[in-house]
Amino acid sequence: MSEYKFSDLLSALSVLMLWYSINRTVNERILSMRILIIEDNRDLASNMFDYLEAKGHTVDAAGDGITGMHLALVNHYDAIVLDVMLPGMDGITLCKKLRHEGGKNTPILMITARDSLDDKILGLEAGADDYLVKPSELREVELRLRVLNRRGSDNAKSQKLTVEDLILDPYDFSVRRGGKVLDVPPIPYKILELLMTRSPQVVSREDIERVVWGESRPDSDSLRAHVHLLRELIDKPFERKLLRTMRGFGYQLGSLDVPNT
Repeated sequence: MSEYKFSDLLSALSVLMLWYSINRTVNERILSMRILIIEDNRDLASNMFDYLEAKGHTVDAAGDGITGMHLALVNHYDAIVLDVMLPGMDGITLCKKLRHEGGKNTPILMITARDSLDDKILGLEAGADDYLVKPSELREVELRLRVLNRRGSDNAKSQKLTVEDLILDPYDFSVRRGGKVLDVPPIPYKILELLMTRSPQVVSREDIERVVWGESRPDSDSLRAHVHLLRELIDKPFERKLLRTMRGFGYQLGSLDVPNT
């Protein structure tokens, strides 16, 4: 009897350890962010880059405003760390252009040595979501980025996504087109949500794979198979198609003004 109980205990512990391992991996993947650092101080940018990467985040960096602007426009980031005094284009101008001309609502943490109230107001009015004065602890930088990302995610989840007559509601995970409810499986749903969020921007294969599978990238045919299924669901039954393959680049969702054949 005691041996039986001991074996049961070992089995239970094995299951618990497996559950903990899986749960930790999932949580780490959920908490990881893709971050852009726009900072011309190489030592500061390098320290921040290494710290955030060690915390499991994917990090890009730019040493001037023009390069930073380009990266922020062509890629999707969960948050941006932005210095004010930058060569090429200052942070205030960059922030305004991202918001008003680029249409980007990526959370922005502005970090600068300017510590007056007027400077903070100027940064926030330009479109920054938070303002941190140098020198700042790297732990605080990451914490503020997490908070900004969480706020952005909460706001996004409360809003319906609409492209033409295609509607995705993150509240109940429903998808409708032309008033018809579509039964979209989990992975195609994640792909669709990403494409609708970025529409009409082209989304690269790498971005889709990162969002859907994290670091556990699938084989080359997996994404193609899921996109094929998604196209069968949202396009095939309807006259107009929305999902387009941009060979060598990725996928695009939007009105193509081309009827299905």
